[in-house]
Amino acid sequence: MPAEATQTYFRRGFGLKAQVAPVIETEYHSGIVERIRSRGYADHFGEVTVRLAKHFGFCYGVDRAIDYAYETRLQFPDKRVFLVGEIIHNPHVNHRIVECGIEVVSPRQGVFDFSNVTPDDVVIIPAFGVTLGDMKRLREIGCVLVDTTCGSVLLVWKRVHGYARDGYTAVIHGKYAHEESRATASQVTKYPGGRYIIVRDMAEAEVVGEYMTAAPGAPSREEFVRRFEGRCSDGFDPDEDLGKVGVANQTTMLATESLAIAGRLRGMMAEAFGEAHAEENFRSFDTICSATQERQDAVLELMEDHPPDVMVVVGGYNSSNTNHLAHLCREYTASYHIADSACIDTATGWIRHKPELDPDAPEVVTREWLPPGPFVLGITAGASTPNNKIGEALVRVLEIRGIDPKR
Repeated sequence: MPAEATQTYFRRGFGLKAQVAPVIETEYHSGIVERIRSRGYADHFGEVTVRLAKHFGFCYGVDRAIDYAYETRLQFPDKRVFLVGEIIHNPHVNHRIVECGIEVVSPRQGVFDFSNVTPDDVVIIPAFGVTLGDMKRLREIGCVLVDTTCGSVLLVWKRVHGYARDGYTAVIHGKYAHEESRATASQVTKYPGGRYIIVRDMAEAEVVGEYMTAAPGAPSREEFVRRFEGRCSDGFDPDEDLGKVGVANQTTMLATESLAIAGRLRGMMAEAFGEAHAEENFRSFDTICSATQERQDAVLELMEDHPPDVMVVVGGYNSSNTNHLAHLCREYTASYHIADSACIDTATGWIRHKPELDPDAPEVVTREWLPPGPFVLGITAGASTPNNKIGEALVRVLEIRGIDPKR
């Protein structure tokens, strides 16, 4: 009897990796990127020296999610296959997924409509995971589920489960509208009275701490509730729910900021309630994914001693880890976050890029962005960016300088 007739939940793929590998290799491989990697992550093209970060592009979790998506289409050729949202945050990859015959269920104001899904269909859970509520609705439909949730995300969920089980409020450093943060926050509902609050950055963490300590200028209860509306659990009570907290984070946030937020909140809890209370009622674990950390560390290594003259960061504008890589690069050198190679105009030499950390920040066009004469170009990419998109961006830079990339 076929596997699909007896099983409705899959997390380990279908053993079809060898069959889909040639297609994935063809669609996402880059010869020029492999050339630079094989030469110690640095190469010379005419007057341009290219330095590639030692960790860049697809991580294991993204590789796995893409493999499973392609395998799913092959495993169920006669079934409708749906994807909840985006498989990863890369427009090129998501476009290719759709071209493979996979239908996307898009959210409307953060809510997914599964009314078109039937028990005869297959639904792919993206690498970010889905909320407990969405998973429950899908299981009730009775469709086949292919779960590509990243293992690093599952580790964060485990921490949040522990917080909720033991009566701690989960303070999540993340973007409240991000699929992963919403899925992570929902995990507290496994336990009665589970609570969470999502803080975007240190500034919002300071607001939480100020309320704890009743510091001068701290928001009133009404102001606090209004500020974090939609970013905390139903019925969240800042007077009751901030006395016992555990910090977690969206896996793709900037590691240094997550650690700083945890340290600051613990210090403010000790200030508000005493060191003994903080020792007993504060928990924190670094739940940044290893691939995110590796890519951030690789950028820092690239910037040591002599940063590149120009840095190009390739990846989707709604990709959290890519945004943070670009933000990190800007601290050291002229840096340009582009969605893909189409942002580099070879005719004019201009570059269209997003200059701010905010994923919703508008693009700007910069005209004279490449320095005259010989220069060093640094390149990295977020964990959801395929190598071919990195290579295409590099080729366009070389074309602006009239350099044949094959030489």
